[in-house]
Amino acid sequence: MATVRRGLPRIRGGEAWPPAGLVTPDAPLAVSEESTVVASPAPAAEAGPVPEISPVPEALEGARTPLASVSGGSLRRGLPRVAGGDPWPPVGEAAGIAGSTPVPSPVSELVEETPPRAARALDADPTETSGTSTGSVTEPSPGIGSALRRGLPRTAGGDPWPPAGAIVFRAVEGDAMPPGADRVWSQSPAASSLNVPIGAAVALRPDVSAPLPFTRTVWRGTAPARVAEPPVGRLRPTWPQAFSGLFAAAGLAILAAAAVALVRAFLSLPFMQDFLATYPGEYHLPAGAPVGIPGWIGWQHFFNIFLMTLIIRSGTQVRHQKRPAAFWTPRGDPKGKISLTLWFHQSLDLLWIVNGVIFVVLLFVTGQWMRIVPTSWDVFPNALSAALHYVSFDWPTENGWVNYNSLQQIAYFTIVFLAAPVAIVTGFRMSGLWPKKAERLSKAYPIEWARALHFPIMLFFALFILVHVALVLLTGMLRNLNHMFASSDAVGWTGFWVFVLAMVVVAVGWIAARPLVLAPIAKLFGQVSAR
Repeated sequence: MATVRRGLPRIRGGEAWPPAGLVTPDAPLAVSEESTVVASPAPAAEAGPVPEISPVPEALEGARTPLASVSGGSLRRGLPRVAGGDPWPPVGEAAGIAGSTPVPSPVSELVEETPPRAARALDADPTETSGTSTGSVTEPSPGIGSALRRGLPRTAGGDPWPPAGAIVFRAVEGDAMPPGADRVWSQSPAASSLNVPIGAAVALRPDVSAPLPFTRTVWRGTAPARVAEPPVGRLRPTWPQAFSGLFAAAGLAILAAAAVALVRAFLSLPFMQDFLATYPGEYHLPAGAPVGIPGWIGWQHFFNIFLMTLIIRSGTQVRHQKRPAAFWTPRGDPKGKISLTLWFHQSLDLLWIVNGVIFVVLLFVTGQWMRIVPTSWDVFPNALSAALHYVSFDWPTENGWVNYNSLQQIAYFTIVFLAAPVAIVTGFRMSGLWPKKAERLSKAYPIEWARALHFPIMLFFALFILVHVALVLLTGMLRNLNHMFASSDAVGWTGFWVFVLAMVVVAVGWIAARPLVLAPIAKLFGQVSAR
């Protein structure tokens, strides 16, 4: 017999709980008139007469303490178990105390006790009980116990647990319990074979010594072997694509040749010969126009090449960049944070604007503006005549040292005085320099307009550079390069080598335009961060 460890009192100022003297279920239980005993109804045919309870000998009468003296009275009543019913438990019930010898008082009635959660009793099967049930109180036949509520099966595909007819035994009077009766669930037919004595209250509990069987459904996997992906190389066209590309190129070449032949045939007509004689492709400049190309134009031309190349490169990166490698934040304006590439693009724009302003000022100071600004309406028929000469591959006479042809003049005027201002205005609208508080100005000039024009202007500049460089190389390369890079009208190699050196500088700037080189420069004007 082992005494149950007592804990905190259940009511303030009361005694420790459970009452003193309470022992584990493996010991006999002392039953008093106020104690409750659970008995499951048994069939009438199997139930025998209830034996009389003999008085306890006087020698054992003082071996156990009555329930009322230990617990202090009846159990505390709580909420009713059924709606509208009386509080539970019924009036007069008291806590049972285990003991080794029964109390010398007869059992007046058997009241069903609430079993543990795992062994709560359901209403007994009518085939196995002869008692009657009213509400939650059952009047069973004495001697066996209360039927258990069945739950889920313990194994997949098995029967509900516990087995059908399992009961919990509550002996009322007797000498001893069968071996292992406190650890075994028994079927109702086996109740008589156990020969449970009357006189000790012991609950039969399931055998939990063996682990429950289970079916494994999850296995520990292994990491799959990482298959090396084939290197992604250049996309090679299929044979049909290659042949279609060749056919397209051949078709364009045939169309170009046909256009050249058609234009040459058109220019051979008498009225076109008269047109070409009247408008040879250029007109005379105003009196006092300067002759030759000074050195400052050559330097301005080089700076323009260098800046325009990097502006187009950085502008393309800004347009397609998704994850910038670094960011730049101006001092005193944390909200003005932009990518380092955008900062580089805008910085180049500012330098390009400064170079352009200096170029325009010097143009009007030295009179060089007469070379690129049309001064007569004859510029348009002469531009058409020059274009026909270019298409027919009968190059017009180049005399750029003195005068540009009318097609060149219109192209240069468009670049300097039309395309460049549009690029500046649209870029300024899209930059952080635009005044955000100027609501009326922003409404009059929406940023969507700037975005719609800025990129096409960049494409126009790129197309002009390609055509311009091609014509410089095809219409007298050495002489044209001497004009722009050596300030000389002679045919020699000086301008060519200066041009090569200029291209090397442009290539170095192209390679150096990366965050590793740009970050230290950007730190001089703000803060550079990775995020």
